[in-house]
Amino acid sequence: MRGENQSSVSEFLLLGLPIWPEQQAVFFALFLGMYLITVLGNLLIILLIRLDSRLHTPIYFFLSHLAFTDVSFSSVTVPKMLMNMQTEHLSISYPGCISQMYFYILFGCVDNLLLAVMAYDRYVAICHPLYYTTIMKEDLCVLLVAGSWILSCGSALLHTLLLTQVSFCADNIIPHFFCSLPILLRLFCSNTSVNELVIFTAGAAVVILPLTGILVSYGRIGASILKVPPTKGIRKALSTCGSHLSVVSLFYGTIMALYFSSSSSNSNDNDMIASLMYTVVTPMLNPFIYSLRNRDMKLALEILFRNIVFTK
Repeated sequence: MRGENQSSVSEFLLLGLPIWPEQQAVFFALFLGMYLITVLGNLLIILLIRLDSRLHTPIYFFLSHLAFTDVSFSSVTVPKMLMNMQTEHLSISYPGCISQMYFYILFGCVDNLLLAVMAYDRYVAICHPLYYTTIMKEDLCVLLVAGSWILSCGSALLHTLLLTQVSFCADNIIPHFFCSLPILLRLFCSNTSVNELVIFTAGAAVVILPLTGILVSYGRIGASILKVPPTKGIRKALSTCGSHLSVVSLFYGTIMALYFSSSSSNSNDNDMIASLMYTVVTPMLNPFIYSLRNRDMKLALEILFRNIVFTK
């Protein structure tokens, strides 16, 4: 039984969230509502940025990509989780599981890198305002976004290719609501030291390095503000910093919770709670954070609603 390889594993069983049957309907409605808010809220941000010419700036260009990534990130896991809760059809095919893991890593990495890119943009806007338009040219913005996607695709592809080279055992039960890479590693019969090494090194590249860049950027922003009283232009740039810092705190806070949950005695349940925060709650809150804490976004939203009312 332990010697069976991956060709004998045609599907996996996702046990899902530890919810009592009588609570399934309540949690299904809750998570469905949260998912719809995530999709509609982030699509609204993309729409506002495209329609309002005042938002055609680098920071909102990056924000539109972040919103698209958040929608995609939630869509990788939540629809399958909702279907399992409603139909109790817990199986997922082997290709479906590998694909879900690939896109989960992909969009998670893009989120990390985009947050770092946005921090760099704020650093240039506040610390070098006179050279902002010269530095943050359209070509550089496109290059930064394209680089984020390429690096993320490479990281996700590397994990996926390594995963397909090892042998699965007969046990195909995944005690989670999606195909998580660390949990899949526990189902292997063969040596996973290479996979674990890649997880460690790639994790440092796409999590620690972007976080370091964010901290350095905001450290220099803070030092610059303390030295020179903020002008009107810098105050306007600072208005987006609060939103970005809130998203960064929420995003990396859940990552840290996900990391530290693995060392606790009840790691499976803690891991699922942290994963829910990471994949469901954080993408849902991001549109609210940028809408309520950002003057430009609120103004664009008011204009859009006003135009809709008057056209009727």
